[in-house]
Amino acid sequence: MVEKTPILDFFTYIFLITGILIVGFPIIYSLIAATQTLEDVSRVPMPLVPGDQFFVNMKQAWSRGDLGTQIMNSFLMATGITVGKIAVSILGAFSIVYFDYRFRAVAFASVFCTLMLPVEVRIMPTYEVAANVLGPVQSIWEFCHLNDIVSWFTGNDFEISLNWSLLDSYTGLILPLVASATCTFLFRQFFLTVPEELCEAAKMDGASPMTFFRKILLPLSRTNIAALVVIEFVYGYNQYLWPLLITTNPKMTTAVIGLQNLIPQADDLPEWNLALGAAVLVMLPPVLVVLFMQRWFVKGLIEREK
Repeated sequence: MVEKTPILDFFTYIFLITGILIVGFPIIYSLIAATQTLEDVSRVPMPLVPGDQFFVNMKQAWSRGDLGTQIMNSFLMATGITVGKIAVSILGAFSIVYFDYRFRAVAFASVFCTLMLPVEVRIMPTYEVAANVLGPVQSIWEFCHLNDIVSWFTGNDFEISLNWSLLDSYTGLILPLVASATCTFLFRQFFLTVPEELCEAAKMDGASPMTFFRKILLPLSRTNIAALVVIEFVYGYNQYLWPLLITTNPKMTTAVIGLQNLIPQADDLPEWNLALGAAVLVMLPPVLVVLFMQRWFVKGLIEREK
């Protein structure tokens, strides 16, 4: 039985429309500002009527900020982080749920505890490792005085220096952010809901663990994967602190950092029309991903494959 509640429906729509206006106004304001001239956008208050300089401002923002390269860097970084997080997390959850080995619970607890350590907390140790991946090996080499031992045997001065830097590289942008306790936990919880009879039937048919994973678990996890693709892509695309720390080459700058560089400073012309136009361009990739994956995203949050 469905009851009609006109008054409640009226207030519900009022609240929804108010929420949409609050959330959407900054985007609408940015779109309008991107169509204005420098004189119009500098007025207080700025006119809320769209101007005729949209394509001119977009072209200037694109060329001045080198947004083509930066958006591509952000897209590649976000894609790498998304694929890496899902691949590592789903394999980790598969191992924790379907393999019986010592300290399995300890392994899961260790992964789960990393939820309490965000990137900002471990940013400096992560940077030191990325600056020289072979640094721990170099420390062990020097601690054991292996240079002196080799020099004593050869009779010559011998010194080895191991150095492998991930700075200013896509590997450095992606690899330190690949591990995800949240994704591992979500996949583990989903695998626990899969009937054990499926696993037993696969064993009786002679399927190997990876065959069971590939032909049964992966198809069942499609909606979960789709939902996590949206979440992790937006997460990777919007990264600011880590790319700011690890990149010094302008060709490796991401779009979020490049956008910050277009914001007018104290002594600059207040070209907010260009800055907000660039913001519109930068937000397009994640918006398109969310719109394209919206159906699967909602399905992954509220449904399960049967």
